[in-house]
Amino acid sequence: MAASGKKHYTDPEGGWTVIETIIVIGIVLLLTSSVGLMTVRYLDKAKTASVRSQIETFSMALDAYYLDCGFYPSQDQGLRSLWEKPNNEPVPQFWNGPYINKPVPKDPWGNDYVYTVPGTNGLPFSIRSLGADGREGGTGNDADIGSWE
Repeated sequence: MAASGKKHYTDPEGGWTVIETIIVIGIVLLLTSSVGLMTVRYLDKAKTASVRSQIETFSMALDAYYLDCGFYPSQDQGLRSLWEKPNNEPVPQFWNGPYINKPVPKDPWGNDYVYTVPGTNGLPFSIRSLGADGREGGTGNDADIGSWE
């Protein structure tokens, strides 16, 4: 007997009770869901950063195209003219590409980039991603991201 007069019993099985198990599972689920939400938030930021980086790469490649050819690709020729020489007018006589190291990818949301000639705000061209929703306008992940920004 213990000094206090009470007997101490030990569980011969030494396991967890059902209540303890449910509490642990609840804590694990709570932690998992909070980590998942944080991951989604950072994934969206990474996609936006990727779009901005790709647009900057296309812009530099278009400037190199201009230096070689004396003009930017037409809207009909599009960004694909950075990867392969256009066959439609105006055919660039001094095309020295490819100006990018792989074919033009879709944006991180699976949509095509929009190339416009002439560009926004008096620029010679504009490149933009229509965001997650693939439509003009929007806010948050659905917001358009343009080369003029």
